[in-house]
Amino acid sequence: MSPRKRTPDQEPTAEAASAVAEPPTAETNAQGQSFADRVGQRKTIMPPDPFGIASDTVAGVQLFESKRHRQMALRFGEGRPEDKPSQAVIDKVKEAGYRWNPVDRVWAHQVTPESAMSTRIEAERLYQDVRQMIRQEKGIESGQEISF
Repeated sequence: MSPRKRTPDQEPTAEAASAVAEPPTAETNAQGQSFADRVGQRKTIMPPDPFGIASDTVAGVQLFESKRHRQMALRFGEGRPEDKPSQAVIDKVKEAGYRWNPVDRVWAHQVTPESAMSTRIEAERLYQDVRQMIRQEKGIESGQEISF
């Protein structure tokens, strides 16, 4: 008879006996919680809202997107009356569908789910155009904008 086969009346030897695994000990942290206990307690870090997309500090124009309000926004300077751009810039912004938001002191355009990607692309193009217009009006040579 081969050593691997046995009949029902034979008792297993110590070599053939099954090993029983002990349950693993849970790793614990300083507060006495295991990793499994801490998984559900993860803190989500929320990104800033609105978040900056591009900024030209020399020209004084910034492009933002607000996920909470679902809008793209342009701000000139700090939004104060003395930071107001020329009428030509305002007309271009209005023509693109932006409206003045006096509470947040920004020019805002709603982002709809159907046109979200195209709205973002158009906002970045408008930002570039407006940035160039302001730089020309101020007599500043073209330069690289600062991305956030």
